[in-house]
Amino acid sequence: MDHNLQSIPAPHFDLEKTLNSGQVFHWTRLGRGFVGALAENLVYLEQAGETIRVTAWHAKAAAHYLALDHPLPEILKTFPVDPVIQTAIQFSEGLRIIRQPQWECLATFLTSPLKQVQHIRAISLAIRKRFGRRLQRDGMEVFSYPRPEQVSGIPLAELLECKLGFRAANLLATAKIVASGEMDLEALRNLSTEDARAALCELPGVGEKIANCVLLFAYDRLDAVPVDVWIARVLNEVYFAGRLKVPLRELKSFAAHYFGSYAGYAQQYLFHHWRLTYRRR
Repeated sequence: MDHNLQSIPAPHFDLEKTLNSGQVFHWTRLGRGFVGALAENLVYLEQAGETIRVTAWHAKAAAHYLALDHPLPEILKTFPVDPVIQTAIQFSEGLRIIRQPQWECLATFLTSPLKQVQHIRAISLAIRKRFGRRLQRDGMEVFSYPRPEQVSGIPLAELLECKLGFRAANLLATAKIVASGEMDLEALRNLSTEDARAALCELPGVGEKIANCVLLFAYDRLDAVPVDVWIARVLNEVYFAGRLKVPLRELKSFAAHYFGSYAGYAQQYLFHHWRLTYRRR
C-alpha cells in the first residue's frame, strides 16, 4: 500500500485525536493509520511526524477535509488565559475541526440525541453498511453514507433495524426535504451563521445543538458552540461555580462571548478533555 501514499505537510496536527474527538464517527483503525470514506471515496490516512500520508488520489481533498489550513497556533492564542481551557488545549494538542460533507454531517448528528459517541458510531456504521456504497481498493473496504435521495426511499422499518429508535423518523423526514430540493444545504453557505442556524432548525429533529454541530463541522462556522451535556457540565462546574440551574441560553451566550470568534474550537477542546477524563477526577 505504501507506494500509493502521498505525504502532505501537517504541522500542529494530531490525526488520532481529531478523528476520535466526537465530531466524526466512521473512521476505523487500520495498521498504522485509519481508513474511511470521504464523501464516496475510500481514503487511507496515517501520520508520520508533521506529515500525513494519504492515498495519493485524494491528497488535496484530504488536506481540505482535515482543515490543515486552519491557523491553529493563532486560533489558540485567542482563548482566555484560564487554567481550564489551557489544560484542555494541552490535552487536545493537534485536534482540528474538520470539514465534513454537509448531508453526511447533518444525518449523523440527527442520529445522535441521547446517545454516547460509541453508540452514534455504531449507528453510523450500520447505516453505511446496509444502505451505502461499498468502496474497495488495495484490499481495503469501507462504505459511504447513503445520499439523501437514497435515505428518503428507505422504509422506516428498515431504518429502525439500525437501532435508531425515535431518530429514524427524523432522519427519514429530513432526507425527504433535502432530496426534494426544499432545503438546499449548499445554499446555507451564503447565509449568516444566525440565518443558517434558523434554517437548519426548521428540519425535523434539528434543534439548536444539532444545528450548531452541523455549522461547526460541515460549514466552517468556527464561532458555533454546540452545548451538549459535557459542555453544560464544564460551564456549570467551572464558570458558574456555586450557581444553581443556570439557564441553557445563558450558558450558550457566555460560551460564545467568553471564547470569542473561535468558540467552536474551545468547545471541542473542552468536550474532548472532559469526556475522556471526567470519571477519573
